Amino acid sequence: MTASLVVFLVALPLCIGVAVASGVPAELGIISGVIGGLVVGAARGSTLQVSGPAAGLAALVAETVLEHGVAMLGVIVLFSGLLQIVLGLVKLGRFFQAISLAVVQGMLAGIGLPLMFSQAYPAMDAKALGTPIQNIAGIPGLLADTLASPQAMIAAGLGTMTVVLSFLWKKMPGPVKKVPAALVAVGVGIAVAALPGVEVKTLQVGNLLASIDVPGPEQFAGLADAGIITAILTFTVIASAESLFTAAAVDRMHDGPRTRYNPELIAQGVGNTVAGLLGALPITAVVARSSANVQAGARTRLSRTLHGLWLLAFALLLPQVLALIPVSVLAGVLVHSGWKLFAPEEFPKMWKQDRGEFAVMTVTTLVIVATALLEGVLIGLAAGIVLAAVRMSQTVIRQHIEDDTAKVVMAGNATFLRLPQVIEALEAAAEAGKPRIRLDLTGVTHLDHACRSQVEQFTQQQRGKGLRVELLMPGAAKRPAAEPGGTERPYLRHETAQREEPRHGHPLKTGTGPLPRRTTPPVPTPEPAAPSPTAEWFYLDTTPMPEDFARRYAEEYAQGYTPR
Repeated sequence: MTASLVVFLVALPLCIGVAVASGVPAELGIISGVIGGLVVGAARGSTLQVSGPAAGLAALVAETVLEHGVAMLGVIVLFSGLLQIVLGLVKLGRFFQAISLAVVQGMLAGIGLPLMFSQAYPAMDAKALGTPIQNIAGIPGLLADTLASPQAMIAAGLGTMTVVLSFLWKKMPGPVKKVPAALVAVGVGIAVAALPGVEVKTLQVGNLLASIDVPGPEQFAGLADAGIITAILTFTVIASAESLFTAAAVDRMHDGPRTRYNPELIAQGVGNTVAGLLGALPITAVVARSSANVQAGARTRLSRTLHGLWLLAFALLLPQVLALIPVSVLAGVLVHSGWKLFAPEEFPKMWKQDRGEFAVMTVTTLVIVATALLEGVLIGLAAGIVLAAVRMSQTVIRQHIEDDTAKVVMAGNATFLRLPQVIEALEAAAEAGKPRIRLDLTGVTHLDHACRSQVEQFTQQQRGKGLRVELLMPGAAKRPAAEPGGTERPYLRHETAQREEPRHGHPLKTGTGPLPRRTTPPVPTPEPAAPSPTAEWFYLDTTPMPEDFARRYAEEYAQGYTPR
């Protein structure tokens, strides 16, 4: 019961603030909060995480409403919920965890940064200009207009007070800091707004039931628009990813039951389906409310379910209280949420840990700010995949000349990303002018089709010119046909030796004493009449070793290269 009341006090200003930031009536934010508690909160999946309208989707919702209108929001949220249910039924809940952490952090930063700049305007009783770039560029003009208006200065003071309280409230004494900072800021804001001569903008809240807008045939006809389909896919991916990322974070906050990802994804889908039918905001799991729930001592799903009941009762019975809340205070709450999402301290930390991942994180953030959330996430995922492919494709190529042979030794993973290096090494061996070329690829752990085709094509071309090309491929190799002229080259058959394992009950002993004698003579292995199917065939190089071979071997070994 106590945890549910704490979550209710945190959720109320956030629901309203997210709705205002999304460009929709405040009542829709409360409706989504109620659904997140009563519908998603009662479902199985996660135990302690709390769902509702998320600040992370505010910019995306505002952009969608601006482009397609509030009436189409219900259809988009409805089909996003249905798609989430399908994804959960086919057990793709865990799939959303297979995303680079750098992309996730870049996505959150890309959400938080525009959110802060967009809410800077209502924090000073002004209207945001539009896109994130426009909002950022308009900050100097906003400050100038605010300094010229006494009422705007009061609103800016309330917004600044809210942000400062949100950061410093945790340092208050134990009993005091248990009261949510957002609630304290709302209380101070209401008191200041009630003073004589203060005319800051306050929240305008209408009838909750009258705000319900069930989508009709005209809205469903909009599904033929490619932009609507894109919005549905975007909402599905972002809402699902944010919910499941939050689930993983909340699981680390407590030692209770772990989240079951596929049932949780279905629960989120059911919640968004209901929210879409009512024309409300999309629902995700929210870190702020979930952490408040855990810190308040919640143990079961009952606390998150009851918080939705308190939201419903408050909105139906005391709607006039909501009209006393200054808009600048709610904007301050969202500015603080945007800063927590942006998390600037994560950038230098990522730089120290992995500069490649830092680049992916930065690219994701910048693209989201410059374009939109979907484009930024897709480009971030592409950058992460390219980074992983480049790192996995580590090919070591060594070239040297020995008497009449140009040798090329390759090791590692040879993929198409390293094809230019492979071609360069092969061409250098051909240009050496030696009558014999030896290509040793036995150290290659992975040889993709592009590199294999290039090596085989090079081998055929050089043999067609009359050169003797020895090709040692990785893994089991088939014995090639005899060379033109009818004479077979000598080959060395190499078979893998079996390591002798200790017999049951007689473990191998270690120590400095003499080795035990065999109790039974070893059974001689007869020479097979024909090679086994697992035999590997190599050219037998009968060329005498040069006199300085030992010195060159020692130099190569000192450089970290061990000849096979």
